[in-house]
Amino acid sequence: MELETIKQSIHEIRGQKVILDFELAKMYQVETKRLKESVRRNIRRFPEDFMFELSTEEWVILRTQFATSSWGGQRYNPYAFTEQGVAMLSSVLNSEIAIDINISIMRAFVMIRQFALTYHELNEKLIALEKKHNQKFTDIDQVLNYLIKKEQQQTQQTARKQVGYKK
Repeated sequence: MELETIKQSIHEIRGQKVILDFELAKMYQVETKRLKESVRRNIRRFPEDFMFELSTEEWVILRTQFATSSWGGQRYNPYAFTEQGVAMLSSVLNSEIAIDINISIMRAFVMIRQFALTYHELNEKLIALEKKHNQKFTDIDQVLNYLIKKEQQQTQQTARKQVGYKK
């Protein structure tokens, strides 16, 4: 599975990077209902820092980003799985697809963490240079902000539902 596809499924909720149950079910090629059943049967494997259920308010806010209809849909608020929770799912969903997808998801989480660290390090170095030379480097700051905005726009564009014929 493409890392970019997985990266788009990672959301920040309650200050944690998480993937929602219905997105994981789609990746694992199982029904959301079956994924939740497996989790409930093994609930001791999923403490609060591995998985939590979204509040109604959180789900309403997030649902507006997905642009889903209020007709039908889920009856219960989705579960949000942290990186550790996704890793624990591999022991609950023991199939070849689950193993392959889990490896891809772990790689996506690592990639996001590395990007955040790199950006943070670049920002610290830029601040140090500005202090050393007693000058603000606005052009470098603009480039970094441009790259971040470009990344966000690409993520938003690819997250949109495609219009036209499906193959």
